[in-house]
Formats: sequence, structure tokens, C-alpha cells
Amino acid sequence: MGMLERKVVAITGAGRGIGREIALLAAREGARVVVNDLGGSSDGQGADGGPAREVVEAIRAAGGEAVVNTADISNPGAAASIIQDAVRAFGHIDGVVNNAGILRDRIFHKMSQPDWDDVIRINLSGYFYVSKAAALYFKEQGSGAYVHFTSTSGLIGNLGQGNYSAAKMGIVGLSNSIALDMARSGVRSNCIAPFAWSRMTATIPADTEAERARVERFKSMSPDKIAPLAVFLLSDAAKEVTAQVFCVRKHEIFLFSLPRPIRSMHRAEGWTPQSIASDLLPAFRASFHRLERSADVFPWDPV
Repeated sequence: MGMLERKVVAITGAGRGIGREIALLAAREGARVVVNDLGGSSDGQGADGGPAREVVEAIRAAGGEAVVNTADISNPGAAASIIQDAVRAFGHIDGVVNNAGILRDRIFHKMSQPDWDDVIRINLSGYFYVSKAAALYFKEQGSGAYVHFTSTSGLIGNLGQGNYSAAKMGIVGLSNSIALDMARSGVRSNCIAPFAWSRMTATIPADTEAERARVERFKSMSPDKIAPLAVFLLSDAAKEVTAQVFCVRKHEIFLFSLPRPIRSMHRAEGWTPQSIASDLLPAFRASFHRLERSADVFPWDPV
């Protein structure tokens, strides 16, 4: 018996990369899978049902069950069709993996409104639409699991990704709210921040020796390394795990903290701008976090 035996899971962006590997492993673990992928480019242009069909064919060839869905998750009605297809084909829905996304990298002050709007619409609003479509089914059956893909670009920071970083931090807030709102219905919601070589990370610049070395490190972090954690979080073995943010980096798995107060200072007579500058700033300065990118926080080679 696999860890997902008799479960039905819907996976967005499952035609390539991380989503594909999750779909294949979920099927090997006994799940019946809705493989959703619009089939657009990494910046959200075009559509092609081929990648989703190829994954479904691979699952069926291995003896599993899967159906194709090529809906655009940024359209509420289309996003709902992913869940409807799961129920229509397999009778119910047990898990949702929100993985689909696009990139439109620009330095903040050069970012266009469409670059901002499209990334937020697909990478954040799309996750809400798919999650909401599954919520009533989860509530009625008293169980369900969400796995949402966030990014260290949001959790830590990166250059030229204001839109993507904002969306990915928004996903953490969405996941936490889902976990709080649906706990009484037995529904869990968690996030994964992946390090993996894919179409998305293939856009990393490689103009200098240091950048080329970083790209080579990324290539060693293949998408299949992410799938086991996602499948675990969909399974009943993770029934006590909710509202968490994990990170996978090759064979390493990290648990991220969430923002909590780290320092406080009280002034009985209240604060003025001047007393904040003279008293609070010196006391808090040592606890301020530095401007960092993912590479600064993870400076060692992936292992």
C-alpha cells in the first residue's frame, strides 16, 4: 500500500518540473491524479496541452490513474474545473498541490503594471481560486490537505523579483489562514519553498564566474528531490502537520520560522519621534535583520 492509496489529488503546474515529479510520485504511491497544466511559457505566454497529456500517459503506462486538465488557474471558473474534474473522474478530492507559477523579473522601479498584475494574478490569486474550489468538499468530508509552493525569494529576498516575492509571501499568509479557518474541519495547509533546477530557475543570470558556479549548484538540485515532502504532506502520516513552511534543498529539508516579536521596549510616558531615535533605535539596532538573498543564507553547496 502506498502512502496515498485511494486518495485523489489535484496538482497544478504538473506538466513539467516540480509539479510533474510530484504527480508521478503521488501516482506511484497510489493516488489518482488530476494533472493540471496550461502549458504556457515560464513568463505566462501561450498554452499547450502536450505536457499535461504526457504526464497522464506516463502515469497510465505505469498502471496508475490520472486525467488531464489544462485550465488557467488565474480564472476562478477555470480553476474550479480542476476540482470538478477530480470529483467527476474519481468521486472525491483529498489533496491539492498549488504549484503553477510564472516569472516576470524586473528591477522594482522598472517593473510594469502588467508584469506586477500577471504575476500576482497567477501566483497568488490562482492559488486562492483552486483552494477555495476544494474547500467545500474538504469541509463536507471532514478532511483534506493543501500543499502550496512558496519561495525563498519571498521568505528571504532576491533581486528583481518584487512581484514574485510579494506573491510568494502572500501564499504563506494564505496558507496560514486556511490552516486556521479549516482546522475544525480536519483540513491541513502547509508550504514548501523549493530549490530545484527548472524552467523558472533557468532564468538565473550566468554572466560571471560566481553566477555560473551558482547555476551549476542549482542543476544538482533536481525537481524529483522536492516530491517526497509534498507527497508526505498530502498523506495521513502528516495529519498533525499544518501551518508550517518547509524548504527542500537537494537532500536537505528545513523548517522555516514565521515572524514573531523578538524585542520589545516600554516607555511609561509614551514615545515621541525623538525618543524613538535616542532610546529605541540603539536598543533594537542589533536585532535588525540584514538585507540578504537566498545565497547569503544558504552559502554552502547543496548536499
